[in-house]
Amino acid sequence: MPELVKAPTSRRPGAEQDADVAERVSTIIADIRDRGDAAVREYSERFDGWSPESFRLTADEVERIVAGVPAQVIEDIRFVQDQVRGFARHQRESMRDVEVETLPGVHLGHRHVPVAAAGSYVPGGRYPLTASAHMTIVTAKVAGVPRVAACTPPIRGEVPAATVAAMHMAGADEIYLLGGVQAMAAMAVGTETLPRVDLIAGPGNAYVAEAKRQLFGQVGIDLFAGPTEILIVADGTADPFVVAVDLLSQAEHGPDSPAVLVTTSAEVGRAVLDHVERLLPGMPTRDFAEPAWRDHGEIVVVDSLDEAFEVADGYASEHVQILTVNPRQALDRMSQYGALFLGEGTCVSYGDKVSGTNHVLPTKGAARYTGGLWVGKYLKTVTYQEVTDPSASARLGEVCGRAARVELFEGHARSGDVRAAKYGDAPLPWAPQAEVRT
Repeated sequence: MPELVKAPTSRRPGAEQDADVAERVSTIIADIRDRGDAAVREYSERFDGWSPESFRLTADEVERIVAGVPAQVIEDIRFVQDQVRGFARHQRESMRDVEVETLPGVHLGHRHVPVAAAGSYVPGGRYPLTASAHMTIVTAKVAGVPRVAACTPPIRGEVPAATVAAMHMAGADEIYLLGGVQAMAAMAVGTETLPRVDLIAGPGNAYVAEAKRQLFGQVGIDLFAGPTEILIVADGTADPFVVAVDLLSQAEHGPDSPAVLVTTSAEVGRAVLDHVERLLPGMPTRDFAEPAWRDHGEIVVVDSLDEAFEVADGYASEHVQILTVNPRQALDRMSQYGALFLGEGTCVSYGDKVSGTNHVLPTKGAARYTGGLWVGKYLKTVTYQEVTDPSASARLGEVCGRAARVELFEGHARSGDVRAAKYGDAPLPWAPQAEVRT
């Protein structure tokens, strides 16, 4: 039986908080749907203290902002985007169009077609999250999306220059200094100055996540997302200090971010707890990391590595880090995760910031049924068919007629009947034979 060295005090926000968020988001979306830009401006003033003449940056403004970003920051953005772009290209190349001849003269196929317009949301708030620009915009462009509109909020009334640089370098076609629910709604429903998009991607706070949930259907979304999660599987060889540092690296995302250790070693578990308690007071992001660890942190001790993998799969965590003697075992033993990070030389922060896999990943158990954002999310897999052999069409027509009538779809049946009669010798009792051209 698993033993809890540290138990969480809370699992998730209460239903009343969820309902309050949903109601406020619904009101904002409805208002923007009705009043367009005027409503967007009011909410931007209210929530961000931001009301420029135009939310969209001009090419000259972008050039000026990017020119003011330190050279080392630009170089690092370019490096990271090269990693993201390179991996996304390999993913795209793995997706091939298909055409097969399933019967003589019956050709079926599929093609991967990019959406016409995508929206990228790059969160801001307290910190400029440039990495989300790489993950959403670069990936969309590799997929072939012709128009990417990117939104990011001002930070304390200032332009987030590094984020704007990352958006521009990633290939955004339009850049808007606009945040929160108002940005999501504007991209989804369209306003006088921000034409709607077909799919929105990118992380955000509880209000942004709720806006995506409510807008889904009118617009596509990457996935439903909640607070960032980390789960570490460790055996007795793991370095407790490294484990503690890595757990806190994700706890700093927000006060609701779960950080979980599943270990086969009670000694490691207790040592990790000691390290976390010593590290937390000195963290600059303690205001987020401390409540996240207090309320959502867990240390679970299990009897074997087999049990550790099973327990970890039960969490279906966003990020799963494997610190064991043979970390690649997890590739065969686990299936419920957003992304795996194998071995001590790897860490979740690499995936978040620099290595090249996408950091927009499923949370709150969604890894049970979906993976994260990738180049394929921006592509629609559409099918086509062509029947060039008359005898094949006649045969399909006969079967179609019988199959449709089992379901009482007479109109469908007749479409098959017409071809069975025209290309074969089947009778057409429900219409004058003269109407069937041969």
